[in-house]
Amino acid sequence: MKKNVCLILTVLFLFSCSSKKKVNDQDISSNIVRDYEVRDASSNSRPGWIEDAQTWSEQEKMDTSKYEYFAFETEPKVNREIACNLAKANVRADIAARITTFIQKSLASSEEGAASIDANNPRTQPLREFVSNTLAEKVQSMVHGAAVIKTHWEKRQYLQKLGAKKDYVGYTCAALVQMEQERLKTAIQKASEEIVKTVDDHGTKENVKKALEKIDEDFVKARQGEV
Repeated sequence: MKKNVCLILTVLFLFSCSSKKKVNDQDISSNIVRDYEVRDASSNSRPGWIEDAQTWSEQEKMDTSKYEYFAFETEPKVNREIACNLAKANVRADIAARITTFIQKSLASSEEGAASIDANNPRTQPLREFVSNTLAEKVQSMVHGAAVIKTHWEKRQYLQKLGAKKDYVGYTCAALVQMEQERLKTAIQKASEEIVKTVDDHGTKENVKKALEKIDEDFVKARQGEV
C-alpha cells in the first residue's frame, strides 16, 4: 500500500513539474526556419525574457512578489542605437496597451461591464469612445518607475531566398523592464477612475465601478497565472 502511495505521489510530482511552462534562452546560431540570419548580437543566445518576461522572472527567482516584469522588442531598424532607443521608449506604451486590453476584456466579460458598454445604449457612447481611443494614452502618462534592467540587440540579414520580401540588413532590440507592483496598481486604479468619470448616468456609473472594483489586483494575478 505504501509503495502504491509513493508511486502515485511521484507521478503527480513529475506531472506537475513537466506541465510548468519553461522559457529558455535560444541559441541564435541554431537552424530555425526564419527569413533572416543573425550576423551579430549582444549575446550568443536569445534571452528567454523576450518571449515571456513574467515566466522567465519566476524561473530566475526574481522578486516577483514586489515587481512585475515586461519585455518589448522592436521591428527591424536601420541601426542598433535607434532600435534600442525605441525599445526603451516604447516599453511604457506597451505596458499601457496591456493594461488597456485587460480593462476592455474585464468590462466586456463581466455582467456589469457588458451592460455598461452595451453598443445599443446611447448613454455609454462617451465611455466606449474613451476606452477605445483615449485610455491607452492616459494610462501611459500614469505609468511611472519602469526601469530597464536588460537589453538584447541583434543585427539581422533578411534574405529573399529565406522568405523575406527583399534583401536587407536590420537591427532589432529588446528591453526588459522591472516595475514595482504598487506603482503598477496605482496606475491601473487611476485609469479606472478616469473611466468612471466619463459616465454621467448614475446606474451605469455604479455598474462600471463594480466591473473595475479590483482591476488592479486582477491584472497582477492574471500575469501570475492566478486568474
